[in-house]
Order: sequence, then C-alpha cells, then structure tokens
Amino acid sequence: MQALMTTDPDRRLLLDLARRTIVAHATGRAAPEPAPIGIFARRGGAFVTVHVDRSLRGCIGHVEMHDPLGQVVAHCAIAACSQDPRFSPIAAAELDRLIIEISLLTPFEAILGPADIEIGRHGLVVERAWHRGLLLPQVAIEWDWDTEVFLAQTCVKAGLPRDAWKNGARLWRFEAEVFAEDR
Repeated sequence: MQALMTTDPDRRLLLDLARRTIVAHATGRAAPEPAPIGIFARRGGAFVTVHVDRSLRGCIGHVEMHDPLGQVVAHCAIAACSQDPRFSPIAAAELDRLIIEISLLTPFEAILGPADIEIGRHGLVVERAWHRGLLLPQVAIEWDWDTEVFLAQTCVKAGLPRDAWKNGARLWRFEAEVFAEDR
C-alpha cells in the first residue's frame, strides 16, 4: 500500500476550497463549485476535520473512491461544520478561530489483525453486519494507543463490542495523507 502524494500547491487548493465552502455555508452564501481539473478532478476518498480553538468541532468523510476530490472535499467540509451529530454547527463568529485538516485516503486493504497494523501509518475500518466504524491513522497517535486498543476503539466506533475484531468482524487498513492549515 502506498500513500497518496499531493504537491504543496494542491494541498493549499484543497484547504482553500474547504475554507471557502465552510465560510459560505456559515454565512448563508452559495458554496464554491470547483472546476473538475487538476487535483479537483482526481478521484478519491477524504475526511475534513474542523477545530475551533484547538478543540474538535467536526469530522466527516467520504470513503468511496469514485468521486472527484473537489466535490468530496466541498461536501465533507459542509458536513463537518454543520452535520457532525457530536457538535453544534460552526457559527460565523467562530470562523476566524477555525483550523481545517484534510485526510486523503488510499483504498482499503483487508487485514487479519494487529500484526497487519502500523500505528501512525494505518487507519482502520471494522465492519460486521450493519455496523461499520472508521478511525483515521492520526487518532491512534493522538490517544497513544497500541494496535489492540486501536482495533477495540474502532469496534466501539462501529457500535460493536470491543473484541468484535476477534469474533468475526471484517477488518481493513488504509493510509491517509494528512495536512492542515497553518493558523
């Protein structure tokens, strides 16, 4: 599995798109619609994470790899600032304190367990029946988890028992290219 690589200018374009989309949404204006060229045309999955005053305020993603990143990032930016059920929507008064992070995803790769996971490199997906949970690679680092705790927490995110990864749940890993605004 090889991580995606974007250029610094492409990263700035994606971050600028996310910011302009969030500002438009929070202020009641029409969101920008990027032309499907360059990085905006590349197909892939992504997550947009928003922080206000360094506190998480939303994180929403799209894992399918068939839509252009311009559409995916714009859609996820609106959802992250207004539809994450854990948080109230971002208000216009908070926009100057907002920091945006984007995670571009690689395709999922089936795995068997902890031996197939490298903390800091891999994100995880756990699925059983209608339950599915995903945690980005940076989450295990932020919480100082080892591979078994990372698997257990991904199960919890899916609404499954902590040991579901040992008892028939399907497991995938992926990598993410993560970048954020400098504010």
